[in-house]
Amino acid sequence: MLGSKAGIIITSPSAAREVLKDHDVTFANRDVPAAGRAASYGGRDIVWTPYGPEWRMLRKVCVLKMLSNTTLDSVYGLRRREVRETVRYFYGRAGSPVNVGEQMFLTVLNVVTSMMWGGTVQGEARARLGAEFRQLVTEFTALLGKPNVSDFFPGLARFDLQGVVKQMNVLVGRLDKIFEMMIEQRLRIEKDTEAAATTGDRERAGEDFLQYLLKLKEEEDGKIPLTMVGIKALLMDMVVGGTDTSSNTVEFAMAEVMNKPHVLAKVQQELDAVVGKDNIVEESHIGSLPYLQAVMKESLRLHPALPLMVPHCPSEDTVVGGFTIPKGSRVFVNVWAIHRDPNLWENPSEFEPERFLNRNRTGDYSGNDFTYFPFGSGRRICAGVAMAERMALYSLATLFHSFDWKLPQGENMDLSEQFGIVLKKKVSLTAIPMPRLSDPALYE
Repeated sequence: MLGSKAGIIITSPSAAREVLKDHDVTFANRDVPAAGRAASYGGRDIVWTPYGPEWRMLRKVCVLKMLSNTTLDSVYGLRRREVRETVRYFYGRAGSPVNVGEQMFLTVLNVVTSMMWGGTVQGEARARLGAEFRQLVTEFTALLGKPNVSDFFPGLARFDLQGVVKQMNVLVGRLDKIFEMMIEQRLRIEKDTEAAATTGDRERAGEDFLQYLLKLKEEEDGKIPLTMVGIKALLMDMVVGGTDTSSNTVEFAMAEVMNKPHVLAKVQQELDAVVGKDNIVEESHIGSLPYLQAVMKESLRLHPALPLMVPHCPSEDTVVGGFTIPKGSRVFVNVWAIHRDPNLWENPSEFEPERFLNRNRTGDYSGNDFTYFPFGSGRRICAGVAMAERMALYSLATLFHSFDWKLPQGENMDLSEQFGIVLKKKVSLTAIPMPRLSDPALYE
């Protein structure tokens, strides 16, 4: 028991299959923690909304308009621009220690926010906003992962004994002000956008995610209505769910590769053969880099972004593995433990990308293999898989191709993890970039 509520942790592929596939609909609801409810305007987002028509509408809106392959293809220019900006930053600090995790967070954040509200924020305001978001998201995920007596004893929730909800409300208030500002600016420039469309200025007229949501809100077609609160909750999902996890994935992968010089050599040999040292990485190269893809898969095996997934809550009593799981209990799927189970994996604690070059283990992210499902499985599988995969692989390819990396003198690689709802490196990766390409112009 977790307080007055039954808590179950799933640690085997067979039980995970029953929960996430065989009884998918029964377990499709979330057990919403008090902090999660406060974080999502009362549980109105994709993560916490109960399974049903409203959730399906929210998921469809996000996947079709923001996270589909078609949309992601169309905004490759955004990813390229931000990754090249990061390369310039590292090149300007060649030979000096840089905080890799911090820079990757800003890179991903700039891509996500550009997709959400386009060119609404520019220049110094953009940099300030980035720094504020990083602090907010860090505090946000820490609160979501903090054990809270209100979740173990729901009868005490109204007292908020640890002040978790109060702290979360402060963070949400700060993010809400940013969202309000963006919505006001977007509505204010809507007339300019319409004028741009009429005069044929395609770039200015390009529709961003917020613009699409605001249009959807105005449509009265008898379907599930999208409210302003719903719009803000979706923006919250994108900012919090799309930034920290992706930048953590890149940071862990870089640390693991740097810790194994022979792996780094193989990654760079593959990049030099496919891209060349007189060229820069493009996203179109990624399909020809199987070893780099194996590196990311192996890093996600050891360090899945959400080690216990987001908790599920059965809508009725259900038998799993011969045991009855009571209706309303809190069910965690421990993907971290499954990924490190010695009965399933050879040398489970070792970073060995080669294991994913085996025909018997492709390591895809579909969630159909219950020995490897870093993005979850079933109806509530992560909506942002395609975006996370593209962003992480393109970033890793570019950073390993453009630079050699070493630790500051006298330091050893620390791969220890900090557990919470999101898995982070306990010690942020600080490394020294050293340019390795033939022409300085390739860093511009």
